[in-house]
Amino acid sequence: MISYQGKNVVIIGLGITGLSCVDYFLAQNVIPKVIDTRLKPQGLELLDSRIEYHLGDLKLDWLLDADLIIASPGIALSTPQLQQAANQGVEIIGDIELFCREVNKQANKQVVAITGANGKTTVTTLVGDIVKSSGIKVGVGGNIGEPALSLLKQNADVYVLELSSFQLETTYSLQATVATILNISEDHMDRYPLGLMQYAQAKQRIYHNAKYCVFNQDDKLTIPESNEQNCVSFGVNKGDYHLDNNCEHLIAQNEVVLSTKEMKLIGRHNYLNALAALAISDRLGIPRASSLATIATFQGLAHRFELVYEQNGVKWINDSKATNVGSTEAALNSVVCQGKLYLLLGGDGKSADFTPLIPYLQNNQIEVFCFGRDRQLLAKLAPSKTTMTETMADAMQLIANKVKVDDVVLLSPACASLDQFKNYIERGNQFAQLAKQYAQRSEK
Repeated sequence: MISYQGKNVVIIGLGITGLSCVDYFLAQNVIPKVIDTRLKPQGLELLDSRIEYHLGDLKLDWLLDADLIIASPGIALSTPQLQQAANQGVEIIGDIELFCREVNKQANKQVVAITGANGKTTVTTLVGDIVKSSGIKVGVGGNIGEPALSLLKQNADVYVLELSSFQLETTYSLQATVATILNISEDHMDRYPLGLMQYAQAKQRIYHNAKYCVFNQDDKLTIPESNEQNCVSFGVNKGDYHLDNNCEHLIAQNEVVLSTKEMKLIGRHNYLNALAALAISDRLGIPRASSLATIATFQGLAHRFELVYEQNGVKWINDSKATNVGSTEAALNSVVCQGKLYLLLGGDGKSADFTPLIPYLQNNQIEVFCFGRDRQLLAKLAPSKTTMTETMADAMQLIANKVKVDDVVLLSPACASLDQFKNYIERGNQFAQLAKQYAQRSEK
């Protein structure tokens, strides 16, 4: 381990990531201080009794006295207290930077770094499964599952990390074997006041010092700004890895490798996720036959374009994880509907621009239901074909009385869920429960 003994370390933010940072320093006999702006942060009861902590706000005197601050991804570097500490020469990094410093010292360790506005959890999980199925010891985490520092205890040969733009802002030593930006679309605009390019710049940090870069041929913002790395691309109809014209096959480097009919995943955006995962695993040197076998059987993840119920010819698709406009666009590009599409939009839009959805909503076969905090903003996209309700449950009750054979009900909200739900998982679970309830009621 890199020694931080004698350093005055302050960790901002508890939860499982903050606790992993505490454990990391305690293992080196360094007793950090902890700050959390919440009055009742998750994990407080698990904090070592030797740790001094402060709750409710950012304690400026602690920050200014620190030698090193480990900032939670949820705290923007532009926060005045952090700016003041940085101006006084205090080093500010995140847990991913600590992880990278440790892994860089170890021989023969490979790191896969995955980011993007949408699809990164699916690709991270799929790549992890591919590596594991090939017999290589793998650790999967970062922005999902286990914190990166906790993965170090597994002593894996390959680490597969999902990284958010927030995490990348405080990471400087990442040297990924393979790095990818899957796509860029508006998200977290409340955190990036300068707009989409500021968000993209944060994502581009993932390519720094990477051995291989995998980018989206259809999204210029994902192309590495530097031409120093070995690059490979994926896309819908173009790129080193792409789909055929009818999305019936995956094609890798001019070779048809897998029929999409053999896959458990559904939707064009998920086929692109599979292509990205294949490109990554090829760069890792994993036998392609092994990778394809895993891709074919991969079930996908809950709340991500998940067919949760199908009855009487009506499909109910839960895409609750679509918390931004780009993800909803991907769902609308992927959905196959021979009847009417009932689209559920709503929640907290995080100051996003919803207008890119307008062309999709011109389709005569789409009927829109808007709920939650930003329902009025969303309803303006297609006022003549939109119904507003206060809650998602209210909307679903109306839809249940309308659906017929070949119709699709799609929850792809383009918004965060925190205005009415604990998280997107609770929202998706409610959708799945109500879908089953209403479908079975209509059968009686």
